[in-house]
Amino acid sequence: MVTLDTFKRGFNNGIKTLIALLKLMVPIYIGVQLLSISGLLSIIATFFTPVMSFFGLPGEASLTLIVGYFSGIYGALGTLAAIKLNAVQATTIAIMTSIAHNLIAETAVIKKLGVSAWASIAVRLFFSILFGFLYYRIFG
Repeated sequence: MVTLDTFKRGFNNGIKTLIALLKLMVPIYIGVQLLSISGLLSIIATFFTPVMSFFGLPGEASLTLIVGYFSGIYGALGTLAAIKLNAVQATTIAIMTSIAHNLIAETAVIKKLGVSAWASIAVRLFFSILFGFLYYRIFG
């Protein structure tokens, strides 16, 4: 049964979670905007456009993948908010970062379980790239 106390605790936990996520997402969003204003994002985009075109993504999306691969899904969301993508492109990014997110921290956990760190990274990146490519070819 939901009581007033339960509601208060849930509300407080929700606010704490929101603040924790904002501490990560807002600085990343601001950083991407600064990269965009400075012109560095267009340089990065130009460099990565040939690779990102395999997934139907603009070159700017490479930053989202890099951040997602190393910091996690919420970091990727911070960069995604600063880049204009259509629904298929956003879903492609979501698929790719969902498969291979937060590689450093999660690989450390995997290694403690006795699994090869390099094998784990290779499998996750392979399937991230494969499913990103397949999704774009099917729905793009």
